[in-house]
Amino acid sequence: MGCASSIHISDRVVYHSGKEAEDSHSPPQSNTHPGLPIKPSNKSSLTEVQFGPMKLYEDQLQVLLVFAKEDSQSSGFCWACERANFRVTVARTPESALHSFLEKHHDLIIIDHRHSRNFDAEALCRPDREEATVMPLLSAGFNRRYVENSNVMACYNELIQLHHGEIRSQIKLRACNAIFTALEQSQDAIEISSEDQLIQYVNPAYESVMGINNCIRKGKEWQGLYYAKKKNGDSVQQNVKITPVIGQGGKVRHYVSINRPLNDNNKSERSSERVQAESQTDIQSSKHKDRRKGSLDVRSTTSRGSDGSSQRRHSSMARIHSMTIEAPITKVINIINAAQESSPMPVAEALDRVLEILRTTELYSPQLGTKDEDPHTNDLVGGLMTDGLRRLSGNEYIFSTKHPHHLPSHLTTPLSLNDIPPRVAQTMENEDSWDFDIFSLEAATMKRPLTYLGLKIFSRFGVCEFLSCPEATLRSWLQVIEANYHSSNSYHNSTHAADVLHATAYFLCKERVKQSVDPIDEVAALIAATVHDVDHPGRTNSFLCNAGSELAILYNDTAVLESHHAALAFQLSTRDDKCNIFKNMERNEYRSLRQAIIDMVLATEMTKHFEHVNKFVNSINKPLAALEENGANGDDEAVKGILMVPENRILVKRMLIKCADISNPCRPLELCIEWAGRISEEYFAQTDEEKRQGLPVVMPVFDRKTCSIPKSQISFIDYFITDMFDAWDAFADLPNLMQHLDNNFKYWKGLDERKLHTLRPPPE
Repeated sequence: MGCASSIHISDRVVYHSGKEAEDSHSPPQSNTHPGLPIKPSNKSSLTEVQFGPMKLYEDQLQVLLVFAKEDSQSSGFCWACERANFRVTVARTPESALHSFLEKHHDLIIIDHRHSRNFDAEALCRPDREEATVMPLLSAGFNRRYVENSNVMACYNELIQLHHGEIRSQIKLRACNAIFTALEQSQDAIEISSEDQLIQYVNPAYESVMGINNCIRKGKEWQGLYYAKKKNGDSVQQNVKITPVIGQGGKVRHYVSINRPLNDNNKSERSSERVQAESQTDIQSSKHKDRRKGSLDVRSTTSRGSDGSSQRRHSSMARIHSMTIEAPITKVINIINAAQESSPMPVAEALDRVLEILRTTELYSPQLGTKDEDPHTNDLVGGLMTDGLRRLSGNEYIFSTKHPHHLPSHLTTPLSLNDIPPRVAQTMENEDSWDFDIFSLEAATMKRPLTYLGLKIFSRFGVCEFLSCPEATLRSWLQVIEANYHSSNSYHNSTHAADVLHATAYFLCKERVKQSVDPIDEVAALIAATVHDVDHPGRTNSFLCNAGSELAILYNDTAVLESHHAALAFQLSTRDDKCNIFKNMERNEYRSLRQAIIDMVLATEMTKHFEHVNKFVNSINKPLAALEENGANGDDEAVKGILMVPENRILVKRMLIKCADISNPCRPLELCIEWAGRISEEYFAQTDEEKRQGLPVVMPVFDRKTCSIPKSQISFIDYFITDMFDAWDAFADLPNLMQHLDNNFKYWKGLDERKLHTLRPPPE
């Protein structure tokens, strides 16, 4: 160091940098006025800096030159700043340097230390001098020393090295501060350890859930489950992923461990669902956005007043901990209550609100706006997803169901598959196509399409072979079931059952569905589709409950029709050996088949529509999408690992029959229009009867004098169909159905925009 003339360079405070400018061939005229900036080249712009997965952006670098007088060295640095496109300010006195720095907080400061009579560079930053080493300079904030060299390229190279060295490092260090701030706020328990498993960092969530001294499994890269101890001594099962971080020399320098409670895998998805109801089904949500209405904020977490909150939380804790049976929902409530203990008051109050929501029964049903906002949707929900308005008086209307269930005499001699009339056989030639016209078959069979279509589809799937029953028994069974559908119903008749059977068979042929089901599941699905609406009275569950019908009383106003369909199907099947298709089955296999059929028929009840769809999306769609994102979509074992989970197979079967049951909006336009007319007529008839009997009108918009059928179809598609078929399409790959759905929605929308209430536009 000695007496060599030198310039001390200090990079201070906040660091940014700008894009390098093109070469300049002449040095600029330096500013001789203290503290005034020299105008840089106008080629400044933000520069992108990649820092791991982050993109950082540098602003134009600001440089402060503190020189007592202008000379070749100051001019060299001015020229270098111009060349590098740095914004430069020149100060001639300590006072002007301090004033300029306080105003602009320069990224880089260069101080002339050659002429101590003008000012002491060290004293400019430090009040006293202790020793003649470089240490005081470092302590004062300097970190480089530049030996005098007025060559502009030497100055330029020095600036560029500083820019790409210390200053860029400072940018990345500030980004690290932002990352750690995010980690501190994360609700996931996060731990960072060294290669020797020494814990270097844990966030508050980790401390509150597990405690810092928790032991983890050792290993370079590991993902799985392990049990940890919470602060209160309880053990909690964790999903853990430990990722190695490669450092200098290609060695593992750190391990990042991300820990989540076992039942909290979908916290991030649920967080996004609180913002928008549309997030319920995010698979391929962009494909048909023109059908979606604005999203609804359906899960408000607004804080309530704080009075009594703490007392309520402690009483809730006492009740929860006194339970001896810990169901999954109880575990969730326990976790929330434990989190409340160390949470700030606003968070604790929000968690109180969460607990209230969790204790309701309608966890999966979105909340709607006011009735005035969308009366069609509200009435559809009222008619399809509730059990009606209870009448407290004794003046109840009895909806009789005492008509006998029998085998019609004109069908005592079953038809053989080979005896099907040519016209019927010709109509069914393309029954494996989605565009199959069920109404042509209805006309050809004189309103007996279920028996004929059932014979062909059951034969194609080998149902008789699986059940070990003769074809004659199957034919008799199909005739008995069809005879107990009400041909007087405009919609819920055997043609609807045949249509659902056709859709079910079509879905069962899809590759992803075939991967998910066994032969017993296929047979169960076909039988369930055949019987799912047997003896339907043409009225909704709400009507039956309001009317005090015998069925509503029998099934306690809960899933009345669906329970009746399943029970009656087995009563009809087992009543007579001539039509008992289950007669030759082994007992345990019969029980499994029966349970699967019942479960699928009950899944057609609309009160649990959103529960079934949400479970399907979260348990099947999202894990399969994650495999695809990770490039493991072609890994058959990984896919089977998801599909063959028993609970997931049940979800697939439920989703299959649900989609088959209400697939009318996905049919070709002419078929869709016909089905829309039939269901509207059935609802009109129910409204007429409710008015005649003095019953509550559960769907007032379905008044035949005022109803807009296009509006009702738009509401049904928006509320029930779009999300469900987006999810089913993502699973089973059904582009033709989605195209029909798009076309049909646009058709109804076009009629509605023209203020038309009818099925079709008036003739031109």
